[in-house]
Amino acid sequence: MTTPLGLGLPQTRQYSVGEVPGVARAAERIGYQSLWSYERALFPEPATQGMFGVPGLPWHDFYRSVAEPLVTLSLAAAVTERVRLGTSVLVAPLHVPFQLAKSLATLDAASGGRVVAGFGSGWSLDEYAAAGVRPFEERGRTLDEVIEVCRAVWGPDPVTYDGEITRIAPAVVGPKPVRPIPILLAASTKQAQRRLVDHADGWLPLAMGAETTATQWRELRDLAAERGRTRPIQTVLRANAVYTPKPYEGQDRAPFQGDADQIVEDLAAHAGIGFEEILIDLQVGPRDAREFTDVAAEVYEKARAAGL
Repeated sequence: MTTPLGLGLPQTRQYSVGEVPGVARAAERIGYQSLWSYERALFPEPATQGMFGVPGLPWHDFYRSVAEPLVTLSLAAAVTERVRLGTSVLVAPLHVPFQLAKSLATLDAASGGRVVAGFGSGWSLDEYAAAGVRPFEERGRTLDEVIEVCRAVWGPDPVTYDGEITRIAPAVVGPKPVRPIPILLAASTKQAQRRLVDHADGWLPLAMGAETTATQWRELRDLAAERGRTRPIQTVLRANAVYTPKPYEGQDRAPFQGDADQIVEDLAAHAGIGFEEILIDLQVGPRDAREFTDVAAEVYEKARAAGL
């Protein structure tokens, strides 16, 4: 049985936003089962903190310009029929909960029920300051409210909610999603994993090497058992690739770094862990949308030839 493969849409500055529809059509034609966008709201200059919150770690230069995730998915939705449309991840606490819930519901209704809401809490102090919804220190509580508001808005009318940010008096709120939109969380910390087990539909882990990723998945399942969760946890593994036209020959090759054959080799190692789907992001390396599409086709074809 093959593992469904998803593709991260091109959002960084070497690509034009106007090229997203063409890439989305091509990806669906190639055979990818889902298309994904992520969120990076700004690039502070000078940086006030290290990337990922790690002191002294420089930000990746490709973060200088990242297209807005829901606009990106809307462009893809308009020209595709089959692929699911997900965020991996959208930094949910940067958004007003009610407006985000309504936007996602509208996109799901427009696309015929294809949206997957992948949320994270983020790490950038500057993004939180610019968004102005809630302070960085309250990101966990804000994410909780986002999830609760989404469930309320997507549910039956009349919608009501009374929270710290959001107050909805009994109201009709439409359009409704075609079906319940699954909420998946990145959840890399123990506290975030408890939130996932108790309140979310699934997990969006980042591939960190097959052994490490397998251990994380086992620990999450153990936590779910401890907390009495009986319904299955949906899983989409995110693999951030660094594509090179020729094989990477260094001794320090990171997972998913190299040419198409090396990327597929790493896909095979991670597919054996048992995730329902693997999202491969190929934005780093290709020079433009045409090369990006060619690389995406090569990786997909070699993955299927390898039995993935």
